[in-house]
Amino acid sequence: MLRSVSSLRLSLNVKVKLVSAGFRFTSDLLHLHPPQLSQEAGLSQQEALEVLQAVRSEGGGASVSLTALELLQKEAETRSIVTFSSRLDAALSGGIPVGKTTEICGTPGIGKTQLCLQLAVDVQVPQCFGGVGGQVIYIDTEGSFLLQRVTDVAAAAVRHCSLLVEDDEQRVAMTTFTVEDILSNIFLVHCFDYVELLAELHLLPDFLSDHPRVRLLVIDSVAFPFRRFDDLSQRTRLLYGLAQQLFAMATRNTVAVVITNQMTTRVRGSQSQLVPALGDSWGHASNIRLLLQWSGSQRLATVVKSPSHADATVQYQITSDGFRDSDQSGAC
Repeated sequence: MLRSVSSLRLSLNVKVKLVSAGFRFTSDLLHLHPPQLSQEAGLSQQEALEVLQAVRSEGGGASVSLTALELLQKEAETRSIVTFSSRLDAALSGGIPVGKTTEICGTPGIGKTQLCLQLAVDVQVPQCFGGVGGQVIYIDTEGSFLLQRVTDVAAAAVRHCSLLVEDDEQRVAMTTFTVEDILSNIFLVHCFDYVELLAELHLLPDFLSDHPRVRLLVIDSVAFPFRRFDDLSQRTRLLYGLAQQLFAMATRNTVAVVITNQMTTRVRGSQSQLVPALGDSWGHASNIRLLLQWSGSQRLATVVKSPSHADATVQYQITSDGFRDSDQSGAC
């Protein structure tokens, strides 16, 4: 069914420019890139990004529906990405779920990036070891991706799996589960502002089509590019579109989407507390929200939002090998 461009949630001025340039239906915009649309419709690059974001997030293309039974079977066949913390994996019924969006919140230094780097390695664990055997797209907005750290985590994962080898299938799998192979399956992208981030997300569906083994998309972090925004309503609109894009990518491409978020101080009366950044409405953007926090010298991971898991808090630690269970007592 054709959808009119005028039905999109865009400013009247932008709609007029689109119609004047000959774009009547959303299907006319599906295969355009931001620079091309900007030139053809006389839009700024930011306006072009907003248009294409609205087209994707509001169902500009054709969609294929699944029956409830097909959806159940699809979820049963989909594995989770282990975190190498058995307690956190247990709290999440196996790990970070593929096909859903997970937000990791916490203060600087608590381990958000460390968990993301761990997942970038763990998503590549061969299926015969209970892994996903996939690839990862890692979008770094803060410059926190450290190659040496990833190499150390990858080496530890390879050592761990090599100790589990029991049959010929696993021995063969280990020949391609090496540090070099792991690094070659991490597609790294640097984005320095929200325009670059939104542009990259617009291009990702085509990249995912060309790389069907991708099972993880990491954005570390989503808050940093939006940290300075005078127009809060515009920021909210852009974030809403971004959230819809990520949700669509997760479900359509069977990809685990993991995003990190910073913390900010909320003051109410004489009371103040640390809360995830980007506002209350952003709290609905992900399927699962993890909160990493300090309790004295202990690191705690809390499942604060999940439609299928009970709230739970577990201890963890950051070691030279990566994200691991704490040596101290288990669940809190």
